[in-house]
Amino acid sequence: MNGRFRAGRTSPIAGPGSAITASGRGLLGRVWRVAAVLATAVLSVAIWAQEEQKRQPPPEFTSGYFPPTPTEPQPRLDTFAYVDVVLLIVVLSLTAWFLLRVRSRPMVRLLAIFSALYFGFYRLGCVCSVGSIQNVALALGDSNYALPLTVGAFFAIPLAFALFFGRVFCAAACPLGAIQDLVVLRPKQTSKTLDHILGVIPYLYLGLGVALAYTGAQFLICQFDPFISIYRLGGPQGVLLFGGAMLAIGTVIGRPYCRYLCPYSVLLRWASVLARWKVKITPGECLHCHLCADECPFGQIHPPTRFDPPTDLATARPRLIRSLIALPFLIVLFAWMGHALAPVVSRSHRDVALADRLWLEEKGRVRGTTEETDAFRAQALPNAEGYRRAVVARKRIDLAMTWLGVWFGIVIGGKLILLNVRRRREDYETDRSGCVGCARCYRSCPVEHERLGWITLE
Repeated sequence: MNGRFRAGRTSPIAGPGSAITASGRGLLGRVWRVAAVLATAVLSVAIWAQEEQKRQPPPEFTSGYFPPTPTEPQPRLDTFAYVDVVLLIVVLSLTAWFLLRVRSRPMVRLLAIFSALYFGFYRLGCVCSVGSIQNVALALGDSNYALPLTVGAFFAIPLAFALFFGRVFCAAACPLGAIQDLVVLRPKQTSKTLDHILGVIPYLYLGLGVALAYTGAQFLICQFDPFISIYRLGGPQGVLLFGGAMLAIGTVIGRPYCRYLCPYSVLLRWASVLARWKVKITPGECLHCHLCADECPFGQIHPPTRFDPPTDLATARPRLIRSLIALPFLIVLFAWMGHALAPVVSRSHRDVALADRLWLEEKGRVRGTTEETDAFRAQALPNAEGYRRAVVARKRIDLAMTWLGVWFGIVIGGKLILLNVRRRREDYETDRSGCVGCARCYRSCPVEHERLGWITLE
């Protein structure tokens, strides 16, 4: 196969050297009509369910009390939580089938629409696999906190699927990824240098989020999730603006949150490297036409390597040695910085903040009390108990921040090492850890078009 092809009874589609039959267009049209009907049905059911819940009469009070308007999502029945877990497994299974076996971009996108509607707008983005990282970290750090079974399932199930099928969770099951994928309109390729620099941020964000959750300070990842407020149609103004900016950027830079911020993507990357089945761009022999690399909006398709062993090794080996030598120094440096920042970070912990306020009130430095100090004194506890709890929290945060610095040093040093490791590739390949399984590369491959009967290759 020399890479030349001709179209038989076809009409052209976008891109050089590719054509699609009229029947193919008709099939896609039917698929999207069915998708629109299903999306409308799901959204209608969601709206009806919410309105039905609002119609339930509130209890009658005679004291002039009015029930407050809830600002947070209401707790759901355990039955519905388990239904969510089952639906997650179903969506992941269907995504793996349509992505790796059927090789259908329209069906993957249809599942993404379902996830955005159900797990996003109807389910209000909670429980979220991305945020479940913090629940797991808190369960490891606080023996008094019991990790809910459904939260643990949302954390573990996507990782288990990634071990076998790659990042099928990102492809269609994650509501945060789905809403970004649906707004990709005119994607632009970003430079590799920018990708390498910004690609370090999710690792750092993961470490910071785990450290704060482990110590019980705060759930940082949920607090600054850019899309949950959009799904809930309300939230802090700053977070809403952040989410809107992410979607606006996402029209030209594919999935900016997934690529440059999402902490859960780090775990999925690690699991996907071991995947038994992965996205294979072409179903046959690669033509080296470069069309797939141009089609991918996420820059996760690597071309064949042009490797000159004597020259490249002579250049890369000294840089690799310097990176290996720098690694322990980076670890020590960032560990010291993390420990130095611990007093600042500890102020976000409720026990430390409470102790600070108790001391100020005790010394007469402030006037009045707060709800927190009133609640503490209502337990008939001495101020010394509040100070003791703050000391315990400070020690935990000191240790966590030191280890966070170690993590930062490993991430940055490890990145420098990986940049100097050379790999061989004979054909165009997806990045095993970075590919989100959107299936866009399929529609650009001439060999895939021949498999579907759209064109004939010579």
